[in-house]
Amino acid sequence: MDAVQIQFDPSSLLLINLILALMMFGVSLDLRAEDFRRIVREPRAPVIGLLAQFLLLPALTCLACWTLAIDPQLALGMQLVAACPGGSFSNIMTWMARGNVAVSVSMTAVSSLAAGVLTPLNFALYSWLNPYTRPLLTDIALDPLGLLLMVLLVLGLPLVLGMFIGRRFPLLTLKVEKPLRIFALLVMLAFVGLAFGRNWQQFLQHFHLFFWLVVAHNAMALLIGYGSARLSGLPVADRRAITLEVGIQNSALGLVIIFTFFPQASGMLLIAAFWGCWHLVSGLSLAWLWSRSAPDALPAEEATP
Repeated sequence: MDAVQIQFDPSSLLLINLILALMMFGVSLDLRAEDFRRIVREPRAPVIGLLAQFLLLPALTCLACWTLAIDPQLALGMQLVAACPGGSFSNIMTWMARGNVAVSVSMTAVSSLAAGVLTPLNFALYSWLNPYTRPLLTDIALDPLGLLLMVLLVLGLPLVLGMFIGRRFPLLTLKVEKPLRIFALLVMLAFVGLAFGRNWQQFLQHFHLFFWLVVAHNAMALLIGYGSARLSGLPVADRRAITLEVGIQNSALGLVIIFTFFPQASGMLLIAAFWGCWHLVSGLSLAWLWSRSAPDALPAEEATP
């Protein structure tokens, strides 16, 4: 694609890292060791969801970008988003959709921990496998160790700290968890809005390039989650949880990675920034649709695989 000059103040990088860490801290306040033990006792649904999240989605994203010969920078953005763990708002959307919140929370907890290794690994592997993105990946000289440390700092450390604070001060958690989630969402949306506002001419000029890619990619992620759960014969409530967990990606992490390691890759920014807005629209819409019917009230043909 033609060069796109994206205006971004490097000093804002610290702010977005802090926002992402705050979002992860807020989500983990409600997590307990029991959420991890639940996977050991009842592993089927979370494991299927995690395989869809970290195996199927990155692999099929790579295949689609390769087959369609998508512009390398845009393809790298799609590959990075696909390599990120589930977004922090999937738990809320699952609750709204009358899905299995326990499955969603378990997947969020494990995927956030696993992202420290799997996000850099999946991004580097599938970007290298795609012959269109491989030269660009070489040119920008990805630092795997630096990426690993950064993901651990903005995801792993806040998660562990949030779980400790939540267990030690349960009453405080009840008071601050909801305001923290709302604050983090509003600040993140404001940040994405600011990025669009400063570069609206560039975004409008290239709208036709990234809009349908993000919409189609997000739809593919939702379908991968739903299809994996349905083909595995999971209950409807589990299907809803897995669908939203796979379809709601942590694009905020993607933005942090882009601003830290690929500040010149403007096509990646177009993808990740619009993902940050669009998956909220698609996820909330799907949650609202599913909220109109309880899983146990669905027709027999829908409630069975």
